[in-house]
Amino acid sequence: MSIHAERMLVIDKDESCRQYLSSGLLRIGYYVVSVSSIKEALVSIANGRPDIIFGDLTADEISLLSTLRDPDFPPSPVIAFSHTEDASDVVTALRAGASDFIIKPFNDFSVVQEIIKRISEKIRLVKLNQRYSIELEDANRELKAGISELKADQKAGLKIQMKMLPEREKKLKGLNCDYMIKPSLYLSGDFLDFFKIDSQRSIFYIADVSGHGASSAFVTVLLKNLSNRLLRNFKRGSTDEILYPDRMLHRINRELLETEFGKHLTMFVGIHDNTTNTLTYSVGAHFPMPILVTDGHAEYLEGTGMPIGLFEAPTFRVYDRVLPKKFDLWLFTDGILEVLDAKNLAEKEQMLLKLAERSVISTDNGTDNDASSDSDVNAGVGNVNGNSSIRELVEALKLNEIHELPDDIAILTVSGVNDQDG
Repeated sequence: MSIHAERMLVIDKDESCRQYLSSGLLRIGYYVVSVSSIKEALVSIANGRPDIIFGDLTADEISLLSTLRDPDFPPSPVIAFSHTEDASDVVTALRAGASDFIIKPFNDFSVVQEIIKRISEKIRLVKLNQRYSIELEDANRELKAGISELKADQKAGLKIQMKMLPEREKKLKGLNCDYMIKPSLYLSGDFLDFFKIDSQRSIFYIADVSGHGASSAFVTVLLKNLSNRLLRNFKRGSTDEILYPDRMLHRINRELLETEFGKHLTMFVGIHDNTTNTLTYSVGAHFPMPILVTDGHAEYLEGTGMPIGLFEAPTFRVYDRVLPKKFDLWLFTDGILEVLDAKNLAEKEQMLLKLAERSVISTDNGTDNDASSDSDVNAGVGNVNGNSSIRELVEALKLNEIHELPDDIAILTVSGVNDQDG
């Protein structure tokens, strides 16, 4: 005889029938409690819910048992039985909530066993669903906790990334620098920086790390750390790599490969000499190339180069360009091309050229409407309200109205001025 874990409750005021059914259930291995009334049955259920209830019961009694609720379990199925020969009694019992019906007397116990088998399968499926529901709820709770933790981490990461960015609208020797970054996710894989190397030279760069989000943002930390180290080393006289844009790109390439992040980036590095007004630069596959606006005319700087972080021995060419005293240089990451409404890449490049040219002219002519004196730009990330040519371009592209950008967007402007302060 096999032993079953299920508990059976038999309710019948007819002692002989009750004994017959109980004995039969015991013989096939079930735990059985038998009572003679609904009152005794309720006491028994209160002490322990049965898996199946057998009962010679009225419709109201069946309904009562079928609706007994337990916060952890569904109602126990009720198998009604009776001496009735009237089909309407069977229908009434089923409508009251009975799961099945057996006609007394129990001449063939295999009928009972077959019903138990069928009901048990239903119970097994219900319990399985309950277990899956509990597991799903637990998983959802863990997922929500994980998302909350991730959001907290991202907020902390955003604060760190903001602190890494330079001061907006900053004056360097002979230069005015300004920028904007709009991440497509919480953290940005785009990064930029500018600072004075010495009294003669200033450096600026813009970088676009592959991918988006936290993993790409980690690489921007590496860039900031490396540029700080190169500047510190130069001031201590230990290395002069920061004076050479191609060597700087090589250094970043080497350190990025050593981290094994599996990330690569594009980058433009420019060094401005304020005594000769010369721009020396190198390109690490950056696209689009910076736009130079002089005397109302815009053009792309020439330059090509290999991406950073993919090859052991990339080559980076050095370019020199003597600039007029007054110029405007626009640097973008390729996310800007995603929001330009043009048919193809060539048209987008031309559109960007015109937009940069127009923004500079508009600002120079003083037609830039000061929409807000509140420079609430979160250190350049998010909405741009500043009184700058960047704002002109942002308004032209309606960037502040786009809530889900397809890619990070970074814009850096470097303008030549006569003022040598800074």
